Amino acid sequence: MRPCTLDDLLPDDHDARTIWAVVCSFDLGGFLEPIRARGEEAGRAATDPRILIALWLYAATRGVASARELDRLCRESDPYRWICGTVTLNHHTLSDFRVEHGAALDNLLTQLLTVLIQEQAVSVERIAQDGTRVRVSAGASSFKKRDTLEQARQKAEAHLAIIGRQADRLEEATVRRQKAEHRAAQAKLARVEEALKQLAEVEKAKAEQKDKPTKENPPKASTTDPEARFMRMPDGGSRPAFNVQLAVDTESRAVVGVEVTNAGSDAGLSEPLRQQVEERTGGEVKEQLLDGGYTKLEAVDQAAADETTLYMPVPKPRKAGTDPHQPKRTDSPAVGAWRQRMATPEAKEIYKQRAATVETVNGELKTVRGLSRFLVRGLHKARCVALWSVLAYNVVHFGMQCVRLTS
Repeated sequence: MRPCTLDDLLPDDHDARTIWAVVCSFDLGGFLEPIRARGEEAGRAATDPRILIALWLYAATRGVASARELDRLCRESDPYRWICGTVTLNHHTLSDFRVEHGAALDNLLTQLLTVLIQEQAVSVERIAQDGTRVRVSAGASSFKKRDTLEQARQKAEAHLAIIGRQADRLEEATVRRQKAEHRAAQAKLARVEEALKQLAEVEKAKAEQKDKPTKENPPKASTTDPEARFMRMPDGGSRPAFNVQLAVDTESRAVVGVEVTNAGSDAGLSEPLRQQVEERTGGEVKEQLLDGGYTKLEAVDQAAADETTLYMPVPKPRKAGTDPHQPKRTDSPAVGAWRQRMATPEAKEIYKQRAATVETVNGELKTVRGLSRFLVRGLHKARCVALWSVLAYNVVHFGMQCVRLTS
């Protein structure tokens, strides 16, 4: 046996130390505000947010996405124990913190990018955008038709009423269990009602499609994750998923924008993410690289109005022998210029950067940064998880640089 401290077990250049230094170098006011003391009113007792942020960032760098797994590692793994120090945690605290601070997480990404942009390490003049479908926890069997959801709501309301009538006849020893059953029944009813609300949006979207819903393919919504949608996955199958949109600086490969939607198609999603990048960084996106899934003539016109040049494949014409790069009579000036631009060797060379940058980032996030599957439910929580993965990616690639710049 040899005596040693926990600090001696980690090398000076260990990633856990780097992440801790990065976390301590930024303004964490958004995380501290809910627990801050106000005048004579005492603040709420809480675990230091720096510990929880560092734990989730380090976990994301190792592909850990489960709060229970992180709880175990905090007791058994030296890097996680070093971050915790003498503070004890449980999976409930870890799980709640991960999804409770969406705005503060977004601000943390903004701070990180602001420092890197000021030092000219990152630029947003040319960005590449791509969407990746990430599987959610909802099962296919949880998607129900409208009549089934209506029946489920009636049963949930009846069950809630029965529990309410039984409350007066219960002994004191069973009151706690009755309250738990009441909360569970309320939560189930809320999920069914939200599923009906989301089903209306699905029905509206299907009505606008060329292929109208049939008896074999009626509109459905999930009772466990109402905001989830069936999406075409990379292997060709369809499963419940969310659509994660990423924008990457083609020069540095830093992630400069992230959004999570339940849109099954990427069409129409280029402009919102471009605006997010400009608002987040204060810069101007001059060139945007997109794949064919984003093709929408209205997006080309809007990009031209925003003085952004789009590099996006021109769809193949239905009529054989037609030159897709030749402007049509119905094209606007911006659309005609886009068609002609994509036929030039310069545009083709620039467009090669899209697959070489944003798709590699997508692959890294899904394989080693904890974005292989959403273990939380709802778009808001899924976006928080995506932000943790994006922050971990940027910290891994630019962490020590940020520490030097902010020190």
